[in-house]
This record gives sequence, structure tokens and C-alpha cells, in this order.
Amino acid sequence: MLQRKLNIANLDTPIQKLDQLSNAVGKHIYVKRDDYTGTEISGNKVRKLEYTIQYVFDNHYDTVITTGAITSNHARATAALCAKYNLDCHLVLRGDDAIFEGNLFLDTMLGAKIHQIDSQSSREDTMLELHSQLKSEGKQPLIIPVGASDWIGTHGYINAYEEILKQEQTMQVHFDSINVAVGSGGTYAGLWYGNYLNKDHSKVIGYAVDQSATVFSDKVQEIIHDLDKSITTFDSITINDNYVGLGYGQATDDELAFYIEIAQQEGIIFDPTYTGKAFRGLISEIKQGNYDDQENILFIHTGGLQGYTEETRRRIQQIIAAQE
Repeated sequence: MLQRKLNIANLDTPIQKLDQLSNAVGKHIYVKRDDYTGTEISGNKVRKLEYTIQYVFDNHYDTVITTGAITSNHARATAALCAKYNLDCHLVLRGDDAIFEGNLFLDTMLGAKIHQIDSQSSREDTMLELHSQLKSEGKQPLIIPVGASDWIGTHGYINAYEEILKQEQTMQVHFDSINVAVGSGGTYAGLWYGNYLNKDHSKVIGYAVDQSATVFSDKVQEIIHDLDKSITTFDSITINDNYVGLGYGQATDDELAFYIEIAQQEGIIFDPTYTGKAFRGLISEIKQGNYDDQENILFIHTGGLQGYTEETRRRIQQIIAAQE
């Protein structure tokens, strides 16, 4: 286990109860506001990057290479931390930059070097090629996987689990389950391992945002195995892939209508890539009776407001106008 990390995030993040929604579904629904961890360096990414960038310093790297979609929250948070600590930052981003806004705009403003690739190109191969090139130029680069989801970054959510346990004591409530979006596996892995270490009785439930439950379960096991090779049983890993919808970063009108409903009911906004899909899945599963054995349910808001593109915002305006 790593002991050293940066202290950049605004922690501890608060846990808030969604009163109106709780009354509507007959459960106590709480949200841990990890979208409050910061602005440029925000969401769940900064918890992981506190460990990753400390690892960069401790091992004498001077350059960071990482990857994600063109709208990646992780890439933006990495760019911000690299700017703050004077590290060269290279981002291998997949997607269409026709609309230069949101995280891509912030990546550029923060000084990151953007390497855009198409959907057919391998992000991993591109990073390896870039790593070799930078080494030949005398740099000492570290490749950070998508989402900082490896044995290093996952420490951030082992810590988050400890934070939740302390908040339970203060609030005098025990969460029957902790629910979170799964986009690269590191956040879920940290929560699962935190649960394992503390021998807690909460369920850790993930909602896939793009790939299958099997793919993510394998990824989570890989991360945990790299962290602790003594674990051989992973039966309690629970990932639901029924709410992927159209895929990564894509939303149906029904999904957008749900996000609008929650925003107007609770004054909280979930993003269309991660938290929106996962929270919609959670509420749907509750309504189907699949949480009948639970009373206190925690959802982790991992941030991502910058993921609303111009096209998505326009569709939301149209949906709202049609409702009036």
C-alpha cells in the first residue's frame, strides 16, 4: 500500500440526502458529492491522481502520458495537475473535436499537448509510441492508464471508503450499499477493496457506462490483484451493465428527460456519460424491487458537468420546451 499522496482535493466531500426522491421511491437515498473535490481538478479523478502524481515525483518522472475520450474528465484533471506542478503533459484523445468546448478546451488552456486519434487507432499503442519518442528526446515519461485506473490510482477510493465509514459514524447511519458508475474500474476497485479491508457488510454495486459487466469485473480483479495478490475470491464484485444504452457519452431522450427530472426535483445535476447512466440505473433497479432488502443507499457523484456538449444541451432545451 502506498502511503504518500498529494493533498489537492477538497476533502472530506459531504454526503447529502435526496429528500424528495427518497419519499418518492420509499428508500433513504444519499449522494456523496465527489463532484465537490475541485473545479479544474475535480470529480473522482483527483482522488486517484493525488497518488499517481505523487508516484511521478517519488520515481523521478518529468512527463506524463495519459489517454481518454475527447471529453475525458481524467485528461482534464491530469492536465491541470501537470500545469500546477510543471510537468509535461501529453494527452492521447479519441473523438471528434468539431465542437471545441468543455474538457478539450480546458485541456488546451491548461497547456497539455493533444494527440488526437480516430476510433480505429489503439490508445495504448499510441501511448507506447509516444513514450519511446519522448525517451529518445531525453524525457522520463510515465504512462498513466485511462482514468488512472491501476493499483496506484485506486488508493484514492480505498481512502474514500474510509472517509465514508467515518461519515457513517457521524451521521449515525449505515449504508446498505455504495453505488457508483464504472467507466474504467479504478474507482470501483478501490471501494471494493476498502470494503474488503474493513470487513464491512455494505454491498458495493457498480453501473457500467460502456462495456460489459464481464469486461469490467475482469479489469477490477486485475487492479486488485496488482495491489494485493493474496485475494483469490471476487464473488462479491457486482456490476450491472443493463443501463449502458447507446454507449459511452451517448444519451437517449428518455435518459436526458430523467436527468432533467432529477435536476428539477433535487437541484442536483448528473452528467450524461457516467453519473447520469448509473443513477438512472440505480433508481430503476429500486423501482423494480431489486433493493428491497436495503433502506439506506449511497450513490457517489463522481463529477463530469463538462461532459455536456452543445448538441446534448440543445436536445435538453428541446425536451424542456416540449414539456411546457
